[in-house]
Amino acid sequence: MPVVVCDLLCRCFLFCFFSQIDYYYEYTECDSTGSRWRVAIPQNPGFCTGLPQPVRGTECTFSCRAGEFLEMSAQECTQCAAGSYSLGSGIRFDQWDTMPAGFRSVATSLGNDPKRDTQPTCNSSSWVPQGNYLESNRDECTVSLIYAVHLKKQGSVSFEYQYSDKSLLFEFFIQNDQCQEMDQSTDTKWLQLTNHGEWGTHTVNLKSGTNILYWRTGGVVMRSSVVKPVLLKNIQIEGVAYTSECFPCKPGSFSRIPGSSTCESCPRDTYSGHGASSCTPCNATTEYAEEGSSECKNRPPCSKKDYFQIHTPCDHEGKTQVIYKWIEPKICLEGIFGAEALPESGEQEECPPCNPGFYNNDTATCSPCPTGTYSDGLKPCHRCPAGTEPILGYEYKWWNVLPSNMKTSCFNVGNTKCDRMNGWEAARDHIHSGAGSSDNDYLILNIHVPGFKLPTSVPSQSVTEFGRVTFEFETSCMADCEFYFMMDINRKSTTVVQSWEKTQKRQTYTHTMSKNAAVSYTWAFQRTNQPSDVRRYVNDVARIFSITVTNAVDGVSSSCRACALSTQPSSSACVPCPPGHYIDTLTRKCLECPRNSYLEPHATPGSDACKACGPASRSDKDHRLCYSDCHFIHTEGNVTLTFDFSPLGSAGSLMNGPKFTSKGTKYFHMFNISLCGGQVCTENSQKEKAEGSSAVKTFICQSTIIPASRQGFLAALSSQSINLADTFLGATVDDNLEGIKARPDLFPQKSKKVPDINFFFRSFEGTSSCESGRSTVVTLHCNPDMSTKGELSVPSQCPEGTCDGCTFHFFWESSGACPTCTVRDYHLIEGVCKGGQQDMLYVWTEPKLCIGGVTLPDRKTVPCQSMEFWVHLGAGTGIFTAVLLICLTCYFWKKNKRLEYKYSRLVMSANKECEMPVADSCAVMEGENEGDMEDEVVYTKPSLLGKLKAIASKGNGERYENVQLNSSHSKALVWS
Repeated sequence: MPVVVCDLLCRCFLFCFFSQIDYYYEYTECDSTGSRWRVAIPQNPGFCTGLPQPVRGTECTFSCRAGEFLEMSAQECTQCAAGSYSLGSGIRFDQWDTMPAGFRSVATSLGNDPKRDTQPTCNSSSWVPQGNYLESNRDECTVSLIYAVHLKKQGSVSFEYQYSDKSLLFEFFIQNDQCQEMDQSTDTKWLQLTNHGEWGTHTVNLKSGTNILYWRTGGVVMRSSVVKPVLLKNIQIEGVAYTSECFPCKPGSFSRIPGSSTCESCPRDTYSGHGASSCTPCNATTEYAEEGSSECKNRPPCSKKDYFQIHTPCDHEGKTQVIYKWIEPKICLEGIFGAEALPESGEQEECPPCNPGFYNNDTATCSPCPTGTYSDGLKPCHRCPAGTEPILGYEYKWWNVLPSNMKTSCFNVGNTKCDRMNGWEAARDHIHSGAGSSDNDYLILNIHVPGFKLPTSVPSQSVTEFGRVTFEFETSCMADCEFYFMMDINRKSTTVVQSWEKTQKRQTYTHTMSKNAAVSYTWAFQRTNQPSDVRRYVNDVARIFSITVTNAVDGVSSSCRACALSTQPSSSACVPCPPGHYIDTLTRKCLECPRNSYLEPHATPGSDACKACGPASRSDKDHRLCYSDCHFIHTEGNVTLTFDFSPLGSAGSLMNGPKFTSKGTKYFHMFNISLCGGQVCTENSQKEKAEGSSAVKTFICQSTIIPASRQGFLAALSSQSINLADTFLGATVDDNLEGIKARPDLFPQKSKKVPDINFFFRSFEGTSSCESGRSTVVTLHCNPDMSTKGELSVPSQCPEGTCDGCTFHFFWESSGACPTCTVRDYHLIEGVCKGGQQDMLYVWTEPKLCIGGVTLPDRKTVPCQSMEFWVHLGAGTGIFTAVLLICLTCYFWKKNKRLEYKYSRLVMSANKECEMPVADSCAVMEGENEGDMEDEVVYTKPSLLGKLKAIASKGNGERYENVQLNSSHSKALVWS
């Protein structure tokens, strides 16, 4: 028994002796007086109760300087040892081999239809550590990176990020311990887009207490190509008041002296491990290491992927040649088995000519022409003739060297700039993407335009195009390369204007500037989107053959343009024309464009600069554009229909759907259509408003909407509005206008008593799938049973509004599309006569296919006409007619009997030879020759009109009838 007791006592003594390493110190929460206590907390609770007593701690706002930590035993600030660092009152996360303690990645589905089971679709979506940075999801799922921190005093959080794809939404916001979102402006909540390959920095102030930090991503519209994820690194939080330990330097970095606040990256060809105070050199003969490496790699044999070719600058003899250089830094080995040797330089050849606007002054370089002069690049500079002015801009089509206003660079996705590498190289008739240090590098080409200067004769207040950039390019790729064209206005936010994937044939792209501002145009090429630190696709290349920027304020001149002259005879100065005026080529005066025509921007001087508006369209007062005034007249045969579409309103909206992505995201397509005048399609997303993106001025635009319900975002989300139609071509009942065809077969067949009217629109802004731009047809159909606003729909066969991606079709069925009512559209109904009164009622002709216009006349009551009067009048007229017919009949019967008697006497007398008729029945007319008559009797029967005249002239004794007799004796007898 004593042995057992002794053993237990020894064990207890040993445990209590070593227990001091099994606890650690922490401070309690600060009380109302700002005081706190230092307490010891066991590593394994319940093991031993012999802990040190609590002691009063330092003040709540106490903190150490950067490079120091608070040693809790003595409660004093102590310098960090070499190989470690501290921020004093902050913490930093810059190593992302694994997810650091305290960080959580939570995914939720964007699908918001309760009838759809979309819960498991986003389980695989998360933020992924990639060593030097965190990478977000690439789909439309909402994924939040969450970190909770308790600050003893006011502080801040800052981090670096890459956000280059607007297909993803990226927001940063803060909640308190009650899960209530703290007040935060949209500028700090929605993050700005960054240039491809470049890192942006974002800083937000934090309040004391608990702060829950959220980095949230989610997709609006997922394209068919791979989406560029958001990258995040170097998260630093200030305001924790103290740090009780120092952080060791991550592999590939070091701190050589105690008390460091940061760690330095190891130089090239050196490496370091975890918590290093110095870097170890690699074997310079057989090994290499990138900057900030944690290990050395073996040098491979040199291959064709390790060198590239360039053209040398022109020498004093005007010669250039192709030379080959090793890609820097050189990591390969020469002179070993399987190694490629550097090829010999090429033959010398003539340098290409100068670009337009430049001249060669017998030196090795091309110089810009002085102000007011021009050159085509082949001849010396000349001054513009009187009455003309130089056309400013850039026109680059020869590439011996990059122009002075162009910059080129190379950015690595996870790091910084590529060391000693150019992004683009000149190659005589084109420039092409460089080698890069890895396949996922961004190869950048940039040109900055400080502003635009319009020709003197063009008034700036009426111009919709200040300048344009045009470039010709092609790509040739084996991997999933992508070529970007981007724009940054006034150095606010870089946006992707257009992008092309994989191999693209040689083509031209043009983008216009709608406002006068400083702009940077950027071209970027990336061979693959997948993380890579080697070069496998070095032969994948993008080539640019020419770049033209018009009206650049710092540009040179390649030609001169005719301008309008002052009205003073002694002056030859150029003057601006009023809006809507063109320059007459003969008089050099400003003349206004004809009515209902528009002035083509930057057109050649002359009347041809004015283009007639299409059918049923008119121009604004400045002749900038054509539009519909909502009135339309159609004439067919002798019928004219007049339409007034004003009741439809200035704009119509259509939200079709819902639709669902493969992840279950519910979304809608929103179309805004303006029939009369222009329309501004604004963004309804807080993100777009925060970025300050310009509204789209167009007749028809499209947005993609994700409703605000269960998707994690607090408001409905909208994609950038897409311009579908910024030019009105005209309205007609025909199905074809300027090559654009309406498709009546896409919609249900309707009655054609009133023709459908087709409104034709076009956007000349080309896309990768529609090189000549998009077109739109809005068909208006009269349906008197619907409201004036009616119903807007898309074809059932093409629920996206288009069947080919380039031509959009809309069907607007409404009573407001019916013609204006006229007097032809109603008729009179006469009521029965009651009590001497009769109702006169006007009703519409059914079916009624008109709206507005004339109104129905009021109902009237008029006296009836007496029936007895009409009966008497009819009877009297009948009796008079009967008596007249009887009298005429008797008269003609008597007349006929007399003629019959005379004729019989004549026949009897004609049978006697040489006998003359008796005098009272036969006589020779005076002046007639009896021997000239023939034995032929011709009887002329008088007409009814002649008989009536004879009756009327009976009292004058002028009544007679003529009978001509012809015989073989040539005698004629006439009696009366």
